[in-house]
Amino acid sequence: MKHLIAETCSSSVFKIHADRARCKTGGKLEVFRHARWFAFVCWLLFLTFPAKAQQPVPFYDLAMLQNQKQLVHTPVMAQDLRMGRQYGEYLVFADVAGQGRRQDASSGGSLAVLYPDMGEPYRSIFAKIIEGIESKSRLPVISIPIGQKPEAGELNTQLKRSGVKVVIALGRQGVKLANNLDREIAVVVGGVLNIPESESRSMTGVSLMPDPVLLFSRLKSLLPNVKRVIVVYDPKNNESLIKLARDAAKQHGLELLAYEARDLASAAHQYEAAFTSADKRDALWLPQDSTTVEEGSILPLVLRESWSRGIPFFSSSFLHAKKGALFALYPNNLELGHSLAMAAQSALSGDGRKSGVSLLREVLVAVNLRTASHIGLNIDYQSQRSFDSIFPEP
Repeated sequence: MKHLIAETCSSSVFKIHADRARCKTGGKLEVFRHARWFAFVCWLLFLTFPAKAQQPVPFYDLAMLQNQKQLVHTPVMAQDLRMGRQYGEYLVFADVAGQGRRQDASSGGSLAVLYPDMGEPYRSIFAKIIEGIESKSRLPVISIPIGQKPEAGELNTQLKRSGVKVVIALGRQGVKLANNLDREIAVVVGGVLNIPESESRSMTGVSLMPDPVLLFSRLKSLLPNVKRVIVVYDPKNNESLIKLARDAAKQHGLELLAYEARDLASAAHQYEAAFTSADKRDALWLPQDSTTVEEGSILPLVLRESWSRGIPFFSSSFLHAKKGALFALYPNNLELGHSLAMAAQSALSGDGRKSGVSLLREVLVAVNLRTASHIGLNIDYQSQRSFDSIFPEP
């Protein structure tokens, strides 16, 4: 069929060229007839080899992805963020078999990673975490994409058939699924921000929330004269984080001024009051908090007041460093994979001392030199080399 169509197209093209010569002597009608025939053949060829269907656009888990470096490069990714906020923090997984990887499980047991199979840039993020897991795991690693509504019974059967002894579940959906796995399978969670304290005690894993100790240490290294850290938070999201942050602040000679806000309106009011009373001893911290760090109204307010009053702010989101935060800490995905593999090994060995979800310590650092210059901070070239990302980009 393909050869016939090709020959027909070639013949039609030849006829058109020949007819062009006859046009000079009045053969216009004949040229039109062959051109119409050529158009019909092209249409037939198009039907024979249809274009690849477009894949549906998935929704994304902001908790997993909003503080990743890859999210800030294109307007399309910004639209993805808006879409994610509209539908909330959850993952939509593609249900892919991955049979080849599962056949590699050894009789001595294996480790399974449950992950979302999404398009770029998200695929690269999960791939880097899995790469880190594979490089540190003592067991063969099986990567298993899971669907939007996974069947716990089918998954349990699949894991047993593959000899899985421990699972690393990435994302909010993975945490929910982990509660339904057989108790004989050890579970480690990763790629999530907030896990209720009642649940986190019985789980092992690594959060995406940077450890306040690292944030305050970086703050003091850049601005040693800062004495107070202001933070506005929703206790429903970050009560346990603020408890840890108070201790971390004391370690660095800082006072933590924490203001509660349970909705957007009260958050805006708290920020306005905080900026009004702030002075050169203060810095503002934006944690990962869906209530008090809203991108549409709160972030513009913070950017405006911070710039006009000369009060620096720092963040747990890479995106904010590009927009005007003095610095931000964001996940080192490869190192995060290393930590998850080590946590899996501890969970498998029954090491109770390692239980619980720990804060993220595998971080990279972004800095905004324009903001630094605005508040009178000069970061020389040698110091700049200690940062992983610099804005404005050179």
